[in-house]
Amino acid sequence: MNGISAIHSRIAAIEGRFRTPAPVATPPAQDPSSSTGTAPSTASRAAPVHDAFAPAFAAALDGGGTTPAARLAPGAYGPLSPPPELAAYGNGRVPAAALTPIGDGTHHLHAPAAQAFSRMEADARLAGIDLGIISSYRDLPTQQRLAAEKGLYSQGGLAATPGTSNHGWGLSVDLELDARALDWMRANGPRYGFVEDVPREPWHWTYRPA
Repeated sequence: MNGISAIHSRIAAIEGRFRTPAPVATPPAQDPSSSTGTAPSTASRAAPVHDAFAPAFAAALDGGGTTPAARLAPGAYGPLSPPPELAAYGNGRVPAAALTPIGDGTHHLHAPAAQAFSRMEADARLAGIDLGIISSYRDLPTQQRLAAEKGLYSQGGLAATPGTSNHGWGLSVDLELDARALDWMRANGPRYGFVEDVPREPWHWTYRPA
């Protein structure tokens, strides 16, 4: 479970980068029906992570994000059709020999995605941007554990139905991005074939070349 715990920890850290800090002064009384505010209350922290994160992410977009809202809409890119060589294996069943290492060598993607990512990572580094990798290819057991722990998208959670995740094709990466790195990815990621294709998950990027 160490790998899963590490993924959860890194995702929580990313979400924290976009949350608005609580003010020092005591805020004025607020209408309980209002959906806006500063730091989330204890009750709101008990809500699903993606619900608590959405207002802060919207604020980040208002503060200078470059991605049109349509690109973040559910289904904006349509379903992913994996290359035939991956489809032959099945989602989450791609053998290690069919994957290529990226980053420090502990993460893997399908070869074309890995090559594009490595070029993107090198160019980002030249611009002073660090693209920290949290997660890449996920086999089926890992998808099943994440679904059990994070809940399914269809039920308000943060995980795809096991056997359907784009991570299971070796085509998606989760990245540790500060605000500057996120802006860089939105401006440059599509040039390398990587797009932000999951609503409310600015850390999730999938190789979907035009």
